[in-house]
Formats: sequence, C-alpha cells, structure tokens
Amino acid sequence: MKLLITGAAGFIGANFASYIAQEHPEDEIVCLDLLTYAGNLLNLKALETHKRYRFVKGDIADRTFIMELFAKETFDAVINFAAETHVDRSVTDPEIFLRSNVFGTQVLLDACRTYGIKRYHQVSTDEVYGDLPLDRPDLLFTEETPLHTSSPYSASKASADMYVLAYFRTYQVPATISRCSNNYGPYQFPEKMIPLMISRALADEQLPLYGDGLNVRDWLHVYDHCSAIDLILRNGKAGEVYNIGGHNEKTNLEVIKMILKTLQKPESLISYVTDRPGHDLRYAINPDKIERELGWKPVYHFETGILQTIQWYVDNREWWEATISGEYRRYFDEMYKERLS
Repeated sequence: MKLLITGAAGFIGANFASYIAQEHPEDEIVCLDLLTYAGNLLNLKALETHKRYRFVKGDIADRTFIMELFAKETFDAVINFAAETHVDRSVTDPEIFLRSNVFGTQVLLDACRTYGIKRYHQVSTDEVYGDLPLDRPDLLFTEETPLHTSSPYSASKASADMYVLAYFRTYQVPATISRCSNNYGPYQFPEKMIPLMISRALADEQLPLYGDGLNVRDWLHVYDHCSAIDLILRNGKAGEVYNIGGHNEKTNLEVIKMILKTLQKPESLISYVTDRPGHDLRYAINPDKIERELGWKPVYHFETGILQTIQWYVDNREWWEATISGEYRRYFDEMYKERLS
C-alpha cells in the first residue's frame, strides 16, 4: 500500500511510521507534517535510509495544498495523526485546535472523497467520552459511551470524529476511528506528563502535579497503539469505532512516584499546584471489541514499559534537551511558574 501519514513528525505518528517501515517494508510511506513546535524531523531520522519513505512539509488545513498533493499522488490509505493535542494549550488558545483538529480533518476527508482513497483512519482519543467517577472502577468507556467532552481539545476531537462518521454515511468514505487511552514511550514531546516529569527529575527541578494527583489514567505504550492502528487499517470494518486501551490504570501520583523511585530522586521534588479547569477525574478504556474482532492484545505492562521509557529518556538526553526549545520554555513558565513559586 501507499500510505499518507499525517502528523508524522510527532510522537505517535513517528512511532507509527517506524512501525510500518519495520512490519511492512513493502509499503510506501509518505510522511506529512507542518513541523510546528511538537513536530520534530529527528523523530523520523531512522527512516531516512528506507527506500520507500519520503517526507513532505505541509498543513492539513490548507485545502489547496492537500488537494494538489492528492492529485499528484495515488494514496491507498490516509492515517491522520495530525492534531493539536495538549489540553492545557487548548484552555489558553482554543482556536488553533478548531483549525487543526476540525477543519484539517474535514479537508482530508474531502480529498479522500474526491480521489477515492481505499481507507481513511482517524486517530482520536478517549477524552471525547469525558471522565468516569473515581469510586466506580467497574465503569469503562465502550464504543457506545456517549460523547461528553470536558475541554476545547476533547471537543475538537469529538467534532472531528463526527465529521468522519458523517462522511462515511453521507459520501461512503471508507473510514475508521480509533480512540485510545494515554500514550507513553519514546519521542514524546516533553510537555506531556511522563516525559515532563522525567526531564525535570533528571534536572532536580520541581515536578508540578495538578490537584491531589489522584486523577486516574489508563496508560497505553505507543508500540501497542501502533500495532492496533495497523490492524484496524488492514482488517477493520469501515464505519466502525475501535477503543484501544492498555489495561494499566494508574493515578498521576503513582506514575510520578514510580519515575522518582526509578531515577533515585526524592519525592520532595513533587510540588502540588492548582488544578486546571475541567480536569477529568478518570479515563478507562474497554478494548474488548478490537480484541474480539481483530485479535489485538497489548504487549506492554505498564511496570515494564515505564522502565524502558525512563531509560530511553536517560539514554537520549540530547534529543529531549534539543526539543525543549525557547518556545517550549516560555510556555512552561506561563503555565507553571506562578504555581511553583
């Protein structure tokens, strides 16, 4: 197949491109990214020797550019990772989430409709379901859970999902959607919780923890996420939504303590800060559908995956130090400086 992977220089997109190159070397891979603050070509460096890979810089919300790209190429499938994803940024600047996550998705769908793509896959999030109570561990998100968004980020992703399903029903665009729990692993941008806490712990800096730290997330290793998307792409049924979860529920406080213990750093580095507005209490995915219909199972247990992830950041300090640009440092100061003082 000839694949267009959008948002390919980001965390999950880059890992997916590498996964495809390794598992399906016969596939042609076109990686598209606008290279905004979280896009990093170093994430794709290992693919530079792959004969069937090439990179294109561009904006999925630029209709003229996208239509010209699709006219020139003959894509079999599109996997859309391109998105603004950080909840805190969506609270301070919701508009850019509307442009990238909603308008960008709609432009891609129009291109797929015009040029007859065999499969469009939308990478979504469990955050479109809202949150679950902490005192009901029996409750899990299923594909039938009503959408109930909490932030501008999750609202933009839910809107994009609705466009995908509408284009499937109205125009017969052969589309699928996956909704995953929180990802972790190599190449994750340091504004996200796990790499943020690792990088700051290594520098003996304070670790900002929202509220009481008891918010619960289901953690999914990025490798497991990539394998699931690959299965959906090749064997999933058009018009369907598939939840992808790791069976690894942890409180934010538990995760941070594991990081500190592994790095042999004191828990006194934890600094509790004012909670963010609308902070979801608990996410938990029921992945029975993809396990039953496609035979997918996660490989990583969190206790193993987090150790490997921490070691990756220890071994690749030059990567994340280069990634923490002046723009990122400015943003960190805006979000946390007063709370940590």
